[in-house]
Amino acid sequence: MVFAFLGELLHLLIPLPVPSSIYGIILLFLALEFKIVKLHQVKETSSFLVAIMPIMFLPPAVGVIESWDVICQAWLPYVVVTLVSTVVVMAVSGRVTQRLIRRGGRK
Repeated sequence: MVFAFLGELLHLLIPLPVPSSIYGIILLFLALEFKIVKLHQVKETSSFLVAIMPIMFLPPAVGVIESWDVICQAWLPYVVVTLVSTVVVMAVSGRVTQRLIRRGGRK
């Protein structure tokens, strides 16, 4: 909760179009990286959140179904943007993860 609150503060103070949740995740990552927060302190909560993650996708899916009459007129651009952004996110996440793993192996 502390990192969510700090993320909200940063979102208010920094004039960038970055969601407060991203600031919070970055702060939590840095706290874990610099050993301010220990992994065992967040492991139980993070396991719970990962377990219920599929439920979090239900409201957006319902929103897409509700908006289908608008979306169906331009479905191809939606599909292309979704596929391209998914590939980009997967590639960037994979590269960052590989670098972090390699950097961790050198210590």
